[in-house]
Amino acid sequence: MGYCSGRCTLIFICGMQLVCVLERQIFDFLGYQWAPILANFVHIIIVILGLFGTIQYRPRYITGYAVWLVLWVTWNVFVICFYLEAGDLSKETDLILTFNISMHRSWWMENGPGCTVTSVTPAPDWAPEDHRYITVSGCFLEYQYIEVAHSSLQIVLALAGFIYACYVVKCITEEEDSCRNNTDGFSTSAPGPFKELVSQWPPAFYEEQEAIEFKYTYIFTKQT
Repeated sequence: MGYCSGRCTLIFICGMQLVCVLERQIFDFLGYQWAPILANFVHIIIVILGLFGTIQYRPRYITGYAVWLVLWVTWNVFVICFYLEAGDLSKETDLILTFNISMHRSWWMENGPGCTVTSVTPAPDWAPEDHRYITVSGCFLEYQYIEVAHSSLQIVLALAGFIYACYVVKCITEEEDSCRNNTDGFSTSAPGPFKELVSQWPPAFYEEQEAIEFKYTYIFTKQT
């Protein structure tokens, strides 16, 4: 029962991660934040693989998903430090999030709650001709705090996903070991290649095999 609830919880966490990262991906596209776009894209693929592994009882997929979550937490911690300008980091640096190919900032900078955008004319001499020069004022919540909230939510979901992924992998591994132990008598006299084949059979086969052995044992005992 605990294993089933843990597996269902992991499926729910993966679903929540997909919803949240897709929402984040939309706003990163609107803000031309190329580094987060690539990171979000990889995260979406890994979460889908983790979801598939959870549904199909594939511990290797779940393990890969758990390893990626460690990297994902590291990335989001960096994003938080970037927007809060921890250490020598500065949120005005174009190279980090846009690969220095645009001067765009977070979409929330101009479209945050209560923000008023005012165009400045004439534009400074250093401003590119294809960009407008603006000032933003009146925001109820600064854009960097919105980005920090997004990253913090991703960290919370990643930590929960990592814990449940480890738990589900542990349960699947224990179940496989238990099934192999139950079929030792069936496979000890088999040739070497056949033993490897037996070790790769799914848990459902072992349950069916035990039912067949019980059935024939009962018939044999009754007839004798």
